[in-house]
Amino acid sequence: MTTLNAVLSNLEQERKLISQQLQSVSNALEALRGTAKAGDSRRGTMSASGRARIAAAQRARWAKLKGQKGGSTSPKRRKMSASSIAKIRAAQKARWAKWRREQKKAA
Repeated sequence: MTTLNAVLSNLEQERKLISQQLQSVSNALEALRGTAKAGDSRRGTMSASGRARIAAAQRARWAKLKGQKGGSTSPKRRKMSASSIAKIRAAQKARWAKWRREQKKAA
């Protein structure tokens, strides 16, 4: 009786494997023919009126941005204080001076 149960479970596994392979072949054939199922992730083409609505909305967004105070579409930039710029400049000069000294020693 145990051998019969083992044979049955092996046959069920084979049937499952064959059905999976058959499904793979079916999917490949559908892909080659170009027939898609309802659940596929392909997107259809957009109508001309849909594209026109999207374009009009985007033009309105750009007009709104350009109509803001200053007329610039880029965000406002922060300004660095003169003392901060002087500190950065001094640090950079020190770095280059150190690099030049090291280059002289190596040569």
